[in-house]
Amino acid sequence: MWLGPEEVLLAGALWVTERANPFFLLQRRRGHGKGGGLTGLLVGTLDVVLDSSARVAPYRILHQTQDSQVYWAVACGSSRKEITKHWEWLENNLLQTLSIFDNEEDITTFVKGKIHGIIAEENKNEQPQSEEDPGKFKEAELKMRKQFGMPEVEKLVNYYSCSYWKGRVPRQGWLYLTVNHLCFYSFLLGKEVTLVIQWVDVTQLEKNATLLFPECIKVNTRDSELYFSMFLNINETFKLMEQLANIAMRQLLDNESFLQDKSLPKPRKPLKNISALKRDLDARAKNECYRATFRLPKDECLDGHTDCTLWTPFNKTHIPGQMFVSNNYICFASRAEEACHLIIPLREVTIVEKADSSSVLPSPLSISTKSKMTFFFANLKDRDFLVQRISDFLQRTPSKKPCGTDREWKWNLADASCEEVPELPSSSPLAISPMSALGHRPVNFCAGEVPTASQGLLKLFRRNSEELSGPKGAKEKMKEESWNIHFFEYGRGMCMYRTAKTRELVQKGIPENLRGELWLLFSGAWNEMVTHPGYYADLVEKSMGKYNLATEEIERDLHRSMPEHPAFQNELGIAALRRVLTAYAFRNPTIGYCQAMNIVTSVLLLYCNEEEAFWLLVALCERMLPDYYNTRVVGALVDQGIFEELTREYLPQLSEKMQDLGVISTISLSWFLTLFLSVMPFESAVVIVDCFFYEGIKFILQVSLAILDANMEKLLKCCDEGEAMTILGRYLDNVVNRQSVSPPIPHLHALLTSGDDPPLEIDIFELIKTSYEKYSNLKADDIEQMRFKQRLKVIQSLEDTAKKSVVRAVSGDISFSIEELEELYVVFKAKYLMSCYWGNNRAAAAARRDQSLPYLEQYRIDMEQFRDLFISLTPWACGAHTPVLAGRMFRLLDENRDSLINFKEFVTGMSGMYHGDLTEKLKVLYKLHLPPALNPEETESALEATSYFTEDVTTEELDICLHCESQETQEDKGRRNENGPEKEEKGTSPQDYRYYLRMWAKEKESKKETIKDLPKMSQEQFIELCKTLYNMFSEDPVEQELYHAIATVASLLLRIGEVGKKFSNRPTRKSEDCKANNTQDPVSEEESPTSEQSQNSAVEQQPQADHEEKASIDAQPEKTQQENQTLGDVSGEGQGSPLQLLSDDETKDDMSMSSYSMVSTGSLQCEDIADDTVLVGCEGSSAAARYGSTIDTDWSISFEQILASMLTETALVNYFEKKVNILQKIKDQKKVERQFSSSSDYELSSVSG
Repeated sequence: MWLGPEEVLLAGALWVTERANPFFLLQRRRGHGKGGGLTGLLVGTLDVVLDSSARVAPYRILHQTQDSQVYWAVACGSSRKEITKHWEWLENNLLQTLSIFDNEEDITTFVKGKIHGIIAEENKNEQPQSEEDPGKFKEAELKMRKQFGMPEVEKLVNYYSCSYWKGRVPRQGWLYLTVNHLCFYSFLLGKEVTLVIQWVDVTQLEKNATLLFPECIKVNTRDSELYFSMFLNINETFKLMEQLANIAMRQLLDNESFLQDKSLPKPRKPLKNISALKRDLDARAKNECYRATFRLPKDECLDGHTDCTLWTPFNKTHIPGQMFVSNNYICFASRAEEACHLIIPLREVTIVEKADSSSVLPSPLSISTKSKMTFFFANLKDRDFLVQRISDFLQRTPSKKPCGTDREWKWNLADASCEEVPELPSSSPLAISPMSALGHRPVNFCAGEVPTASQGLLKLFRRNSEELSGPKGAKEKMKEESWNIHFFEYGRGMCMYRTAKTRELVQKGIPENLRGELWLLFSGAWNEMVTHPGYYADLVEKSMGKYNLATEEIERDLHRSMPEHPAFQNELGIAALRRVLTAYAFRNPTIGYCQAMNIVTSVLLLYCNEEEAFWLLVALCERMLPDYYNTRVVGALVDQGIFEELTREYLPQLSEKMQDLGVISTISLSWFLTLFLSVMPFESAVVIVDCFFYEGIKFILQVSLAILDANMEKLLKCCDEGEAMTILGRYLDNVVNRQSVSPPIPHLHALLTSGDDPPLEIDIFELIKTSYEKYSNLKADDIEQMRFKQRLKVIQSLEDTAKKSVVRAVSGDISFSIEELEELYVVFKAKYLMSCYWGNNRAAAAARRDQSLPYLEQYRIDMEQFRDLFISLTPWACGAHTPVLAGRMFRLLDENRDSLINFKEFVTGMSGMYHGDLTEKLKVLYKLHLPPALNPEETESALEATSYFTEDVTTEELDICLHCESQETQEDKGRRNENGPEKEEKGTSPQDYRYYLRMWAKEKESKKETIKDLPKMSQEQFIELCKTLYNMFSEDPVEQELYHAIATVASLLLRIGEVGKKFSNRPTRKSEDCKANNTQDPVSEEESPTSEQSQNSAVEQQPQADHEEKASIDAQPEKTQQENQTLGDVSGEGQGSPLQLLSDDETKDDMSMSSYSMVSTGSLQCEDIADDTVLVGCEGSSAAARYGSTIDTDWSISFEQILASMLTETALVNYFEKKVNILQKIKDQKKVERQFSSSSDYELSSVSG
């Protein structure tokens, strides 16, 4: 490429001049190309270690003048072809012009101006999308593509200098991290190391330090363990590797491919050597952390953050921390974790203003809300810019009033005792919902107004309890009063100051009247609900009356959801649960419905109205417990792995025992999926849910550890899993909540007792207190880090399970070994995944994978992907004809005609080519030249061929010469006809279920196809078959012998077809008589000539045919030399048939039609056969004149005849029966599975080296 002229002082250092003229030099870098010796090795090593641009461009052109010692680099190239093009342009366009100048300075000025002009012209045509990337980074990306053969769609994220440890020897080089690959290149003194690893293949990624590998990054795949060290910034590198591996895991899990965020704001100042993709990934990481910290909606994007202090009125101090500003929220997090958190939705903000600075409040910013709260932020570095950004976001905030506000919420609570809700069955003032956002407007869920639209089920089904006036009632009122005092001091609603005091109150249990409100606040569900008014009601309306797999599962589980609670013993509670679960299934069809969702949702409905329960379920499934509720419960398995890891860390003695018993994997899923609701008494489990909504998964893990710790002594004495489960079950059954004011609900979880001793009760609040005392040092950030590590392990384990399931499912029907099938599955899956990030239609490729389908159907490839695999794996290489054969194979395998094939169909096609005897392989080849494999567009007479194969069976029966059916076959047909009415009668009898079972079993049995089931082949299809065979033999070591053999076989088959046509033409003219005769007196096997007799007849008459064919060749006019020359139709006395092998445009072959050879079918010589050969055998000239060059539609040949003819040639038998090792083919395919961005000699040589 052309370069902006750069000054070069030492033109000869490390470069060799190859061409020169008075004004320019063309140079090659030492160490590139052949030779170079020790100097070349040293130069190559320096280029790699120092990241020299010469690794990208080993050729360059310098401008010079005679008397000047200064040179100017004007062009560089990665290949000799590229640099020669530039050199020739300079010689043709500039040399004559430059010779006119007298002043050398003018010459240099003119050259520089010309080169700048060329570069400017080229830049006009370039897409501006990558302008953000700095020049140095673009050079590194180009280097990566050249070195590893990556296409342009593969984007480089960043690159780092490091060492790769090969054994105990470090190889210094460069690590390139792309969106889909980890690549490493090193060249030291002639030793080259090239690594390319797909992120989807990474099974473990960790940063560790050992004596052997100081501060290194370990990357594990299924078959290798790699160590990289000596990073300048190992933390940044590891963090980026984690992100890229995580994106790959998401792709495996739910087909989420990486899409760059084009809306990312440009940096205020240019960033050196940081790509736009790196900025995008950094922004994503910050966004995820921001959303997780403050429980914000998934589409919230952080705009920026700054250090500041927050004035807290409750303790009159400045708390140092950070302010975060996004599109819809202003948030604050203190540096001390528990000091203070604050979330201010912009929809609540009324005034943002700069207050006067003082010694107490330097550079303060005042923010006022609708709930009459004012927040003061101070010590802001860029206050003016911050105010402007917040003002911009406020202008974009919708001005419409949401369905409820915090202020209305507070008012509802204050005046709860004065409201009356007419539909409530209870007159108790506590029956009124304090936090309903829908309390001021009726909600019609398509079938009239329902009570659960405005309040929780607990209010509707509360029985009169003496506990309300007893000590428990007094305790409950004290809790409510504590929360009211807290609200007064710290604020209420979304803008509440969240401090250590808030956590203490949550740990003591949330009052029942406030439970729904605080769940919504702490989970962040309130934000989504108020910004989506009417969303739930619309979903209910749309999903009403619609049925699918999810709704069937929901119906099945409705009556299993807390059946012990009175709220779910009648249709009101069941209907509310049905609406919420169905609405969510329609909102998120990827999850749909998963078991355990019904248990959690039923508890949510007790304390919240339907809409609030729906948004809490959204928060749970999509943010707080990611990937928990899907078909493979990946999220729960990930957290189970974390639990095992924490058990090893905190309870090492117990961990080994639990591992031996296999208990953790059994208990943790039921604990985590239902948040203990299915294993603890309801009154106790709901306190766990209180803390979970405030703390997140961290609390579930620490309570689980506390439960194991409390039962350690008993568990260590256990002998088997059942005993351990009994101990834990009994313990959890007796966790009680003595402060609950609700009537006790019978716990249907099995009460497991041993002996006569009464079980020991455990107070839930004591358990929670113990968990905080022992395990409160668990950090949310650490858990997220562990989640990443476990996610890699879990998803790769699931992928391995899927592979084994698929291989096991297909191994019975396929001849490949288990090892071969596993390797083929890896290649097949890799080709599918490659289409997801490199294909032309990546979105469509990703959409093809349906996680609800069986493993065998999840990965499916299209024609283009199959063609690539076929070309690299087929044992039948046909040169330029191979893609055509691949297309036919694809159509043959695609039985359901959806233009996609699954793994079983793929290996079925491969097995047909690799395994079996000559007959089986020829059968596959034969089918590839019949419809549907043979595309109608590939032959001129396709319609005739198709109609030929749809003729009545009688036509085949009348072909008494070459394909006469045996007496036994005729009798079988007769029996089938006799059984026909009987089957119909059985079909009408609903009682005969055994008949249906037999029919079903027969359908399930794979019918063994015999050679007699194959239809006959027309003349045109036979031509295509011969063309394929000639292409197939073109590169074989015994090529000439094979050509001679196939020429002999083709000639023989040609005559057999003609003889068969001659015998079948007579009865065809009297078809009606023949049909009658055939029905009354079928032709016996003895009366009809066999195919062998026909072949003998053809051989006997061959000399006469030779004489006639030679005469026809001499008389053949030149006009028959056409691109689509066809065969002469024959129905006269001669037995010869014209045969032509050619490559036309329709079959997409690039073979030349400039030369051809007319030879006799009886004396065909192998020397005359070439890729562009036209093989013609003609009958007498009179026949040729009569029929011209048209395809003979009456001519046909059967598979038995082709097989019998091929068996006469040893060379053909040996070719089709030789064994080919597919594992070697797969190994070779993996080496070249990446596409090459261009075909320059430098790229290919460097990649292959």
